[in-house]
Amino acid sequence: MQLFLTGLILLVGITTLFWGRARASESSFLDEVKKSTARFDNRSVPLVKEVTEDTVLSHEKYQGGSFRVLARKKNIERYQCSNCHNDKPVTVNRGAELTHGDIVLNHGSAERGLVCIDCHSPEQRDYLEDKKGRKIDFDHSYDLCGQCHFRQKRDWIGGAHGKRVVNWAGDRVVYNCTTCHDPHSPRFEKRFPATYSVPLD
Repeated sequence: MQLFLTGLILLVGITTLFWGRARASESSFLDEVKKSTARFDNRSVPLVKEVTEDTVLSHEKYQGGSFRVLARKKNIERYQCSNCHNDKPVTVNRGAELTHGDIVLNHGSAERGLVCIDCHSPEQRDYLEDKKGRKIDFDHSYDLCGQCHFRQKRDWIGGAHGKRVVNWAGDRVVYNCTTCHDPHSPRFEKRFPATYSVPLD
């Protein structure tokens, strides 16, 4: 035990001596670093790019804090829906085919495919509507998607599903579900990789 204590005292003494010398040389090293960075113009490399697209504050919280989502309504060609879906009579022949004929509805299971009113409010067409009858703004469509795709929504909130806009520094702004997925046909089609290598024999 005596030998152990002697060794420990010796080790503490050497460490103190070394640390004192290291601190003396550390100040000169830091002075050199300050001199070298003083000549570097950090304004020439923007650390955070400004998000120029319209965003809305998310209803969800990310690690206790708020984040923003890309706005959706400005990208919908036929919004506001109430421009046509109102009390006025439709005087155009085959009006539904002319206005919505390009929509391919392929959402849901083969046995239970969704129809328009499963997501769109039947009374107030400028809103989506969940299964509990709550009105959902198109900019917050993730609230509607999350009622069925709850695991994907959980991953999206945490950052494991979807994509962050611009860069990883600065305010957190993420894509909305419908930025990547067509809400009427959300499954991505299977395709070959962009580059293909012939299998080796």
